[in-house]
Amino acid sequence: MFKTLVNGLVLAGLAFFVSACTQPAQMLSFSGQTMGTTYHIKFVGAEQLPNEQLLQAEIDLALDKVNDQMSTYRKNSELSHFNQMTIASTIEVSPDTAKVIQAGIDLYQKTDGALDITLGPLVNLWGFGPDKRPIKVPSPELIAETKAKTGIQYLTINGLKASKSNPDLYVDLSSIAKGFGVDKIASILAKYQPKGYLVEIGGEVSLYGVKADGSPWRIAIERPDVDERQIQQVIEPGNMAMATSGDYRNYYEEDGQRFTHIIDPRNGYPVDHRLASVTVLHPQSMIADGYATAMMVLGTEASLALAKEQNLAIMLIEKQAEGEGFKVYYSDSFKPFVGL
Repeated sequence: MFKTLVNGLVLAGLAFFVSACTQPAQMLSFSGQTMGTTYHIKFVGAEQLPNEQLLQAEIDLALDKVNDQMSTYRKNSELSHFNQMTIASTIEVSPDTAKVIQAGIDLYQKTDGALDITLGPLVNLWGFGPDKRPIKVPSPELIAETKAKTGIQYLTINGLKASKSNPDLYVDLSSIAKGFGVDKIASILAKYQPKGYLVEIGGEVSLYGVKADGSPWRIAIERPDVDERQIQQVIEPGNMAMATSGDYRNYYEEDGQRFTHIIDPRNGYPVDHRLASVTVLHPQSMIADGYATAMMVLGTEASLALAKEQNLAIMLIEKQAEGEGFKVYYSDSFKPFVGL
């Protein structure tokens, strides 16, 4: 399974997208568990619905396959076999695994190293991976030693051949694999020519078309408040995917200092800035997922610059001084979604 870090989305209306007291006959609903979290799916048929049991089985098989390919919690997954190699070597992986690893490499380049799928050893060191929370804050020497085991320069994909030139390299795709799972299920639903669908895995979402009553899908973005759950903004994304990342659910405090699960791969330390939440809209959930994680590393100013450079629709929520709440920033591409 993949370890869920944060779910920054609240879905408008009643829990899990139900927007009326009765469910229209032409809509199917599915839910289950995958990647260490849950999934929820709504499928609105145009004319004839697919067989519900067969579609549920197709969805579950597809998600289980993603776990078999990319989970770091399954010892026999493709990715685990790659990570278990104790010498610099090469193995063959599936087209899906190759695609996600390549996306991680590409996003590393586009985000100036803020997204690094080789970050796993540092995440574990700080107590946010399978290992337990450290007894004390890691020393600068241990951080430097662990950081030497990371580095995208040691990872290559050539066709279906995945190679590592550093025997200690450990690849963790959790920052983009949930998004890939969303995209995979969306592609399955698209085969059935739907009127609309909504796919959500652990807070990452892909939307298409309209709800059963013809109205658009509406998604609410949560205010990043550690004490209570409130809605910050409701939007209608249209035919888009959406991912949100934040630092306000997964953290711990030691000697009065707060340590978030968002680790900066460039220096090996948890980030320490005022950006509390990032929401990204993109045609692909996997790409939105990766950019949202990277921007939580970059901070407000650099994220807005990256959004302008890559023409990304993003919404940033920044903590202000105590008692002053939050400040919201929108990229130019996001403003139409909030009527600006």
